[in-house]
Amino acid sequence: MNKKDLQIVTFGCRLNSYESEVMREHAKKAGLEDVVIFNTCAVTKEAERQGRQAIRRARRENPQARIIVTGCAAQIDPQKYAQMGEVDQVIGNDLKLKADTWGLPAEEKLIVNNIMTVKETAAYVLQGFEERARAVVQVQNGCDHRCTFCIIPYGRGNSRSVPIGAIVEQVRALAAQGYHEIVFSGVDITSYGPDLPGAPTLGQMIRRVLALVPELKRLRLSSLDPVEIDEDLWRLIAEEPRLMPYLHISMQAGDNMILKRMKRRHLREDVIKMCEKARALRPDIGFGADIIAGFPTETEEMFQNTLDLVEECSLSFLHVFPYSERDGTPAAKMPQVESGARKERAARLRALGDRQLDIFLNKNINKEMEVIVEKGNIGRAENFSAVRLDRSDIPAGSLIRIRTIGVEKGALIGHSMD
Repeated sequence: MNKKDLQIVTFGCRLNSYESEVMREHAKKAGLEDVVIFNTCAVTKEAERQGRQAIRRARRENPQARIIVTGCAAQIDPQKYAQMGEVDQVIGNDLKLKADTWGLPAEEKLIVNNIMTVKETAAYVLQGFEERARAVVQVQNGCDHRCTFCIIPYGRGNSRSVPIGAIVEQVRALAAQGYHEIVFSGVDITSYGPDLPGAPTLGQMIRRVLALVPELKRLRLSSLDPVEIDEDLWRLIAEEPRLMPYLHISMQAGDNMILKRMKRRHLREDVIKMCEKARALRPDIGFGADIIAGFPTETEEMFQNTLDLVEECSLSFLHVFPYSERDGTPAAKMPQVESGARKERAARLRALGDRQLDIFLNKNINKEMEVIVEKGNIGRAENFSAVRLDRSDIPAGSLIRIRTIGVEKGALIGHSMD
């Protein structure tokens, strides 16, 4: 890092990526220089370990820089980070998004609120995302549910929705900046709306945004709860070509007993029904899923049920996590699966995911597709398939027509038609 630079290091989810861009604008306007901001993640112990390791490395490499730590890990245990000798300041997860926070004195080491008292989520109109082909818009934050493995509600608070008008304003601004694809993101986006006047659903909000911003060409959604897709969203899946034919399911497991012990709101049968209904409405649709391997009490038979569900639903894009104990969660007190077995099951799930992806990609050969270029010669199709292009001179963020001619190393091979 050069002297007087502002650097942001982001861990974790798309929502953190979005919030890092908000912080970048606030910090620049506040005149911060020679600062490294760490936006931490707390979803696993490994994510926290990597964050602390990166903080220590940044101090060694930048002995004069001011190091600020924020994000979920910092919100959940601010004292842990305040006690690190490398850290100059800790900022809470809601306060990091307020412009005034970044003008507070550097000597004030702990700037952290009780996140559970926060009632609103403000919208921020960003002027673009650095080095990204698509933009992320936060439509919701926090979570009212308490899954037994999850610490995130204590880092982000209860569910809050961004008003539709504010989302429209932001999407319109990003489309004007040239972004062809936008991702609606949140902690639990299918819980969108009950806290707003009129209690709009996620589907109603999306329908309104697409009607008011006709210049937006592609809209993509982050993880969805399989039993909370409202009827308006189902109609959009069936009828709206600008809503991308890809659904990422917050599934976590494929065994009903494990799902109950996780305190999830769905059963394996609900995932099957969701996939069957979506395929009937949109035959070209792709599916992904978040899955935890080796949750406490999981037997080999229970794990096999998860493998079977991946195949039965033809899930092609898997985000697999070996279970990680989190202090303060009920699951941490349950009988644990041996660490080696967790890793071995995660490896088997990833291998199955690779095979499922290969099957899905091969079904998409010799088709015309519209691809958004990400970087170099890599693009992303509507159904989320990666596409290796025959050109590398197309600017990131461009939309091009291609014909798929083969599959190679987890990606379609695309011949440009433009």
